[in-house]
Amino acid sequence: MKNRVKTISASEFKAKCLQIFDELGAEGIVIEKRGKPVAKVIPFGSADNSGLIDSMKGKIKISGDILSTGAKWNAES
Repeated sequence: MKNRVKTISASEFKAKCLQIFDELGAEGIVIEKRGKPVAKVIPFGSADNSGLIDSMKGKIKISGDILSTGAKWNAES
C-alpha cells in the first residue's frame, strides 16, 4: 500500500511551523492553499555526491567553441 504524504493548510503551517520542523519525517509534508498543493517541505540531508565526480568523463564530446554564442558584435557600435 502506498504511503500518503501528510498535508496541512498554509494557515496551519504558519501557526505551527517550528513544531512541524521538529517532528518532520523523511517523507516530508505538503502545504496546501485553498485545497491545492503549493509546496512540499522535506528534511535537509547531506547528500553524498562524490560518485558524480568524473561520472561523465569520456561520455561527452565538445564540438565548437563552447564559450561563444556564434553571434558577431562590436562593443563600440
